[in-house]
Amino acid sequence: MTRISADIAVIGGGLGGVAAALAAARSGLRVVLTEEYDWVGGQLTVQGTPPDEHPWIEQFGSTASYRAMREGIRDYYRRWYPLTAEARADRALNPGNGRVSALCAEPRVAHDVLRALLAPHQAAGRLDLRTGYRPVAATTDGDTVTSVTLDPVREGEPFTVTAPYILDATETGDLLPLTGTEHVTGFESREVTGEPSAPATAQPHNIQAASWCLALEHRAGEDHTIDKPDDYGFWRDYQPPYWPGPFFGLLAPKPQTLEPTRRLLEPNPDPAAGPPPLAGDLDLWAFRRILARENFTPGALESDVIIVNWPMIDYVEGPLFGGGPEEDARHLAGARAMSRSFLYWMQTELPRADGGTGLPGLRTRPDAVGTADGLTMGPYHRESRRIQAVHTITEQEVSLAVRGERGAVPHPDSVGIGSYRIDLHPSTGGDNYIDIGSCPFQIPLGALLPRRITNLLPAAKNIGTTHITNGCYRLHPVEWNIGEAAGLLAVYCLGARATPHQVREDSTHLEDYRRLLTGHGVELAWPEVHGY
Repeated sequence: MTRISADIAVIGGGLGGVAAALAAARSGLRVVLTEEYDWVGGQLTVQGTPPDEHPWIEQFGSTASYRAMREGIRDYYRRWYPLTAEARADRALNPGNGRVSALCAEPRVAHDVLRALLAPHQAAGRLDLRTGYRPVAATTDGDTVTSVTLDPVREGEPFTVTAPYILDATETGDLLPLTGTEHVTGFESREVTGEPSAPATAQPHNIQAASWCLALEHRAGEDHTIDKPDDYGFWRDYQPPYWPGPFFGLLAPKPQTLEPTRRLLEPNPDPAAGPPPLAGDLDLWAFRRILARENFTPGALESDVIIVNWPMIDYVEGPLFGGGPEEDARHLAGARAMSRSFLYWMQTELPRADGGTGLPGLRTRPDAVGTADGLTMGPYHRESRRIQAVHTITEQEVSLAVRGERGAVPHPDSVGIGSYRIDLHPSTGGDNYIDIGSCPFQIPLGALLPRRITNLLPAAKNIGTTHITNGCYRLHPVEWNIGEAAGLLAVYCLGARATPHQVREDSTHLEDYRRLLTGHGVELAWPEVHGY
């Protein structure tokens, strides 16, 4: 078997993995970056979700490299797309005018920009990027991970990578069981965490819903109805006991109150007609729209393009990982089948405002997501395996209800910041939404350190959060910050001949490492802002 070596091996090419690889490569180290899918970018690209971000993102609250990535996406549209003069001049260009973020764009474009950021390091020989590979085995020596073996997803030869530092940036913490790193899944117990919203006993298989997203447009007067899926009847009538009706419907709980609330789906509304009658995520078409016709010259686009990531495709039949190969494959197939059935339901049975049913003009946009059928390459994972960390972030550290005007608990070992509500979707254990106000928070270094393993660092959603706090630490800019901090931690440790745990325990090392972070444009503390 081929063996390759590097200074740092980053396994997983999601946002955290890309940020980690960029940080190490621009520091002059040799990096191997692997990714299971053909694209890098994880939740932004492979999973198709426009970035969930806090309201201050255009001014502060992210790393400099995350901001550069966002501006790179805007520049891509300014350079290559027929924007209107007004859109081209807009410093805060939002190609889709989506409401979920100040920057809603095609996953394909985000992937192109991420590859462009990586390209100079590949050309210089510092970065070895290998897509289409997943980790299948690892070796350890005591508390040290010595190698990771990866198999091709479709074609190619397996290989083994060795490096002084191994970063797990996979979407579901795949290296944790392979390396024997102590970790948790699902809901911890209140006895262990002390969290007000935790259950009395642990529920390790109770994991947030995953969603298999899809890109859509609408061509009025055309019929693009897909063949009726074999299991359509099951999904059309699917209704958990806590839901106000079948999942396939426009009635769903409001996350904050669980009050049944009706959504609106009106394709390609006329901008001249004014805002729609429903705002925020209740207007399904506009919420995650990634191309808005009004931003482009007349006739450039025949339809807006949107991403379907709505309550109707939250898959709660079981976790998509951790159940063994056959069980995992069954649930992965189930999540895809649910989304295809939802597309057919929209085309044939969705109640229209004019009293009719079905929108046969809906059709997928495979080009936007890089697949043949318009469903994204992979499912949107909201929750991962998580390390048992030196410090685990709990609800009472960030909850607005608990902390109030004091703000989130400050951390002297902060390696970054983030902000978002504690936003938990329905789960595989039968929970409805859990949606809790959160204070702008810091990312403590202790949450990036496994209790025992010395050279494996989490670089995505697999840090030391709980099931509850994962709900606000899982978002795009936070994952990027985690990955960048993990990459720079490995850089610092190699240069200083220190271990990650020594960096946290030694004040001189910690100060020097935090100085390295700020030198790379990582913000370590918030200005005076309030939670929401």
